[in-house]
Amino acid sequence: MLKLMRRFASTWLGKLLGGLLLVGMAAFGISNVIVDLGSNTLARVGDDDITTAQFQRAYQQQLNQFAQQTGQMPTNQQAMQFGIPGTVIGQLASDAAINHLALSYGIGVSDAQLAVMVRNDPNFAGNLGTFDRGQFESVLQQAGYTEAEYFDLQSRAARREQIAIGLFDGVTPPKTAENLLNRYRNDTRTVEYFTLNATSVSDIPDPTDADLKAYLTAHQTDFRTKETRTVDVMALTPDLLATLPDYQPSEDAIKAEYDRTKSSLTKTEKRDIQQVVLSDPSKEQFFKPGTNFLDDAKAAGLTPTDFGSLAKTDVTDPSLADAAFGIPSEGSFAIIAGVGGKRVVGVTKIEGGGTISYDEAKPRLVKTLALAKAKAAYADVQDQVESLRAGLKPIKDIAARFKLPLATVALTNDGSELSAYPAIAEADRPKVTTAVFAAKESKLAPTVAISATDNVYFDLTKVDPARDQTLDEVKDKVSAAWTAAKTDDALKAEVAAIIKELDSGKSFQDVASERNQFATISPPITRDGDKTSVLGQQVAAQIFASGANSYGSTVDTDGEYLVYHVTDVTPAQGKGDKNIADFLMNSQRNGLYSEFITGLRDEQGIKINQQALSQTLNLDQQAQ
Repeated sequence: MLKLMRRFASTWLGKLLGGLLLVGMAAFGISNVIVDLGSNTLARVGDDDITTAQFQRAYQQQLNQFAQQTGQMPTNQQAMQFGIPGTVIGQLASDAAINHLALSYGIGVSDAQLAVMVRNDPNFAGNLGTFDRGQFESVLQQAGYTEAEYFDLQSRAARREQIAIGLFDGVTPPKTAENLLNRYRNDTRTVEYFTLNATSVSDIPDPTDADLKAYLTAHQTDFRTKETRTVDVMALTPDLLATLPDYQPSEDAIKAEYDRTKSSLTKTEKRDIQQVVLSDPSKEQFFKPGTNFLDDAKAAGLTPTDFGSLAKTDVTDPSLADAAFGIPSEGSFAIIAGVGGKRVVGVTKIEGGGTISYDEAKPRLVKTLALAKAKAAYADVQDQVESLRAGLKPIKDIAARFKLPLATVALTNDGSELSAYPAIAEADRPKVTTAVFAAKESKLAPTVAISATDNVYFDLTKVDPARDQTLDEVKDKVSAAWTAAKTDDALKAEVAAIIKELDSGKSFQDVASERNQFATISPPITRDGDKTSVLGQQVAAQIFASGANSYGSTVDTDGEYLVYHVTDVTPAQGKGDKNIADFLMNSQRNGLYSEFITGLRDEQGIKINQQALSQTLNLDQQAQ
């Protein structure tokens, strides 16, 4: 599908359609496209601006999601055909509209409440399950947010939640709907059944060559090679440069850096901390002065809780911290007060703190100095590489000149073969693969810019188009497929004969015994099945399609044919559980909220900065 979209997007009609889609986003409630709102504003909802940075972040998230689902990163032109930019603008516009309404009514969230929300977010929890500042900063950095942007997002989310709860929290679903859903979820069926597989039919004779040729002709689409593109690929990053001999610091430089930074080259003392709670006071007698904590815990029949290796500042319980870091040696312990009884705190390992020795610091210093040198040289190396590329110098020669790692990869359209070149991260493979399959043989391939300091270069050296495979190439596979098809035909015929006998009035037990099958009685099952591969959800759906005393056949998740007879139908009794009521209430509330937001967004109006959107998506350059 992506190949078709790629070819279409490159035609004049595709580019024209992309322009029309840009202007005509009415399907998303976006009807007013204007020329300019300022270079940093991509759209405006009422008085609230949607910045290009906000759009780019949300747009990239959508592209990444699309790539994960399809295995290929779409170009901006293809994204336009799929309506991704319009969807993103529609979502951002809805958020802006509700935020504007909340602010106009003075709805907000205090800094104190925001702090509580952050502290309770499990994404920011450290080793002890409590808020960790370092983890918080790391998660934000990975997501590409500043603290100010993150808190703004959380404030907006809190306002939206307050609006939704304030307007629609009292929505009560009809009792009839609750009863129907309860019946749907909790009615049960009991069946007797047996399964048929390849051992249930006569042996299939070996196929003749004529059989195989005929099967291959009829199923040729199942026996084709994938288009394969062979490329010489090279990545250029500061991290790669830093691994090369030319960038390694001298021993004198390392020692000078150590002397210069010695005061900051310290490590914090860490201790492996474990704890047992003496819920039974009599267990305290096992812990005697001068003994080993783990031995005593084992003798007492207690299993310690292991907190891992922690610095004192990592321990949020002051009593625990003071006790653990007051223990004089490894293996020792201290007994302290606790909520549910006394606690025994043990230390099994101590990593001393203080100034890091030269030998300890050397690997880190080497890496730091090499990376600093590589970063300083990166722009110059990149310029040289680009100049050589413009002069049609092969990638192999460029890689050899700069001593950069090179790989020759026979690439298919899923990009999995790029795993042979670790310098390209898994998340970036779709982007590189898309570029390779857009390239032309004997033409200079464009640079694949992963980031400002991460570029991938490649030469397309060979294209092997997808083709039909010959019988000689796939004879064993065709033989196996032919046999499987004949077996399946025999099983279908047997199942049809069974259903015909049941239609004639023969009992299920007789039908089973005549075929040396034992009819198994199932426990009562819901539409979820019994969580096995036999009576799974798909089989249960077939069983629930008819009523009591019905019979039929289906295929279970193991690929076996299952013949069944419904022996009992039991309607759900009483009221549904809380999950059903919550589901109906949330569904009704979300539906009303969605309609409310759409109306609110349309009332405030959306204005699109066409110039900023085109520049963000590089549509102007792609149309040339």
